[in-house]
Amino acid sequence: MPNFRVAEKVEAVRNGFTSRRAFVDLVTVKDTALDEHGHPNSSKTWSNEDLDPTPPEKRTWRWWNFVTFYLGIAMGNWTRNALCSFGSTMVGIGLNWWQSIIVIAVSQAISSAAMFFNSRCASVYHIGYPVVARSVFGMYGSYYFVGARAALAIIWYGVQLFSGASFMSNILRCIFGHNFTDIPNHIPASVGITSANMLAFFLFWLVHFPFCAFRPYQLRAFFWFKSIIVLPAVFGLFIFCMANTKGKVGSVYTSTIKEGSAYGWFILYGINSGMGNTATLITNQPDIARWSKTKSGAQWSQMITQPIGVTLSASLGILATAAVNNNWGLALWNPWDLLSAILDRYWSASTRFAVFLAAFSWMVSILGTNIAANMIPFGSDSTLLFPRFLTIPRGQFVVEFLAFAICPWKILASASVFTTFLSGYGIFMASVVAIMICDYYLLTKGNVFIGHLYNGSKTNRHYYYHKGWNIQAVIAYLAGIALPFPGFVGTLGASVSTSATNLGRLGWLLSFSVSFVLYFAICKVWPTKNQKIIKEMGLTWESQYGDFIVAEDGTQIVEQGRIVRAVSDGSDGEPGTVVYGKQ
Repeated sequence: MPNFRVAEKVEAVRNGFTSRRAFVDLVTVKDTALDEHGHPNSSKTWSNEDLDPTPPEKRTWRWWNFVTFYLGIAMGNWTRNALCSFGSTMVGIGLNWWQSIIVIAVSQAISSAAMFFNSRCASVYHIGYPVVARSVFGMYGSYYFVGARAALAIIWYGVQLFSGASFMSNILRCIFGHNFTDIPNHIPASVGITSANMLAFFLFWLVHFPFCAFRPYQLRAFFWFKSIIVLPAVFGLFIFCMANTKGKVGSVYTSTIKEGSAYGWFILYGINSGMGNTATLITNQPDIARWSKTKSGAQWSQMITQPIGVTLSASLGILATAAVNNNWGLALWNPWDLLSAILDRYWSASTRFAVFLAAFSWMVSILGTNIAANMIPFGSDSTLLFPRFLTIPRGQFVVEFLAFAICPWKILASASVFTTFLSGYGIFMASVVAIMICDYYLLTKGNVFIGHLYNGSKTNRHYYYHKGWNIQAVIAYLAGIALPFPGFVGTLGASVSTSATNLGRLGWLLSFSVSFVLYFAICKVWPTKNQKIIKEMGLTWESQYGDFIVAEDGTQIVEQGRIVRAVSDGSDGEPGTVVYGKQ
């Protein structure tokens, strides 16, 4: 763990309240080399410490760090969250147990392929999602695609808080028994939460606080711990369920789909539903991959770990909960409900201890998933939206408070249409991922002009596009969401045709495919200025990758350890004034 120099930080905060000027200096993020040299004659801030490429010393993630990271997330997929579980989704579709497992495996293989490709740009150039979005959608167009993801992250952060609080309730029940469950409720039923559950929610919310101060490169040890601690909980609960019920899953997983023309649509629907489980993670790849020490460390590690881990975890959850539901006469899918049912049935000291360990392990798992899928992305997005005042840690503290303020228990208790909207939101992000992958691999040959990603003026010949927007990308994005959108609206209660419903069931797959193909076709006929320049320069694959960055004014920005220096003219190689980072 890094040395936070607590005394120094406390003194800085104290000095910040001595005068108005001192307070402004305290809350303002210092300019970086790219801000100093990247956009001449502009007063707007386009860079800060976290928008800049990750310095070498912070590129600490090796391939095994990514393995433990994705393994920890994957093994938590016994259930997804309070809105959706693999088991209930597949039962609702009508698949039997082995069909469900095959569908999940296929969906995760496709998801991992998308993650593989979407992580490359960040692994090579060490930039996060907001800056990658600038390169594809334009200096101003990126604000929409970053802002949309940030808004979604707030809501999902709150939903995951509620899920983790359910495990916290299990823990408190194991420790305090009826002293916890019998806490008098003073909250109206219309609110959607009891006093006891509010206590659990508040405690789990507090657990997140220390992690808000960290950047991803500082959390390798935690993600390793998360991956290790969840394994005994997953396998232990599975073994208990199968042993207790003698492995009788019953008829709950008997296929109800008849062979025919509709059969294929249901299978595709199942694959798309499985992909929805990782849609957010696919989009968020740059925010994790940017910390990679090597170009490919973030790619191959998840390509193997993610599909195997998710398929295994979901399969164990499907079989275990099906067996319990069949033999105990229940209808539950979430592991916290299963743990509560075990306590109801076998209340003893040994059972309480075992359930405590399982609930604690799963709570840590959800904590890690919330950090990776929502806290870090929002922190990253906030640096683009408010670069003068917010860094990744500051943004993470902001989302911590916003997620509480939206009252997620109220959303889950009363807004069924809204939760359905959240579950289907993947169609909007699929188009974004498709365009990013197509642009990087097929149209720009992996060439990103880093120095131009911090200039929002017309002088930016690479990424200003049309008044800051990549029109070709916007067209492909809108087309990608247009086809499945009527079917998506149908899931919200509107009456739509069978054809629209079927297209809606393709969701992520359809949005991705349409946007990818259309963006490629449009740019072949009507290429962007950046694509024309790359072709005229005759650039080969990733030829813009290097150890230094050339800013718009010609200054070389050299990365050295934890600092980034500006070299006067690039001829002598001697570093000039330190304008970014810490000595």
